[in-house]
Amino acid sequence: MHFHVHKRRQAPAVIIVALIDVLIVLLIFLMVTSTFRQQPAIPLALPQTSQAQKPGAGENVPLIVSIDAKGALRVGADARPITFDQLKSELQAQVEKKPDLVVAVSADKNSPLGDFVKVWDIAKEMKVKAVNLSAKEAAKQ
Repeated sequence: MHFHVHKRRQAPAVIIVALIDVLIVLLIFLMVTSTFRQQPAIPLALPQTSQAQKPGAGENVPLIVSIDAKGALRVGADARPITFDQLKSELQAQVEKKPDLVVAVSADKNSPLGDFVKVWDIAKEMKVKAVNLSAKEAAKQ
């Protein structure tokens, strides 16, 4: 007779360290491959152009002045409301801090053209280096 001695098997163990490593790798992969789009604070229907230029990363960051369809002005990345008189003093303060200031005007396509011209005149009066008009790229057909 041949008797087999049964050895007691250990319960399988889950190695948590390896699972955490995999989770960190997945998290890093998702963070690197995700795209982040900046959403405007106010809804603007920008006019379209087929000659739109993509802004570069090393360019001078412009001060954004937004004009909505009703002609209301907003300034800066936080889109705070402002009047034309306040815009004049704001631009003067910004030019004193940064002499090569560039202003980008994001005007709704239904906004009054006269408001854009007023912003342009104020910017030139305050010795702003350049005034740009923002547009979105036309859909490819």
